Amino acid sequence: MRRIRIIANTSLDGVVQAPGGPDEDRDGGFAHGGWAMPHFAPAMAEAIAAAQGDRFDLLLGRRTYDTFAAFWPGVEDDPIADGLNGATKHVATHRPESLEWGPAEALGANIAARVRDLKAQDGPDLIVWGSTTLTPVLFEAGLVDELLLFVFPILLGGGKRLFSDRTTPQELTLTESRSAPTGVLINAYRASGALQPDRPDPYSKETSQ
Repeated sequence: MRRIRIIANTSLDGVVQAPGGPDEDRDGGFAHGGWAMPHFAPAMAEAIAAAQGDRFDLLLGRRTYDTFAAFWPGVEDDPIADGLNGATKHVATHRPESLEWGPAEALGANIAARVRDLKAQDGPDLIVWGSTTLTPVLFEAGLVDELLLFVFPILLGGGKRLFSDRTTPQELTLTESRSAPTGVLINAYRASGALQPDRPDPYSKETSQ
């Protein structure tokens, strides 16, 4: 079975919209595109490379696919570019005929069902890049295994967020946390199952006895 790993850049107030450039996503009049780039550090590239591994496939929303397709094919002598360009892209789209950056295929109308089928197959892990379209669907369906979150020391006030009201209440286990010199927190999480609000407090006197 393949694992599904989400990689996302987020501000402190949870905004993930247009981290890479001013024209990446102006929906809603968003005017802060490119907010992540001044804080990028080599430690983040190392974390991305480790999360993706030597071989991986991609799960992408249409906007992310188009953004990547306009940039990564032109990047040479870069291991991240090589991995992204060579990966099979599984795309949430209503325009399957226009997936020119290949190899690529559309996920179809029932995204959760198709991703569940992909996950059950043999093959490389499936990487999701910060999609506000796919992430809520995958969490709601219980398909996410791991989350790599880059938390930037920025407040944006408004914009698209990674998690929506559709997200199923659940718990994550922090497996690694470190900071880049630019102040970005690099946090890795593993999905741990349903929310357990009635779990005993591990620091209570009763539990510790």
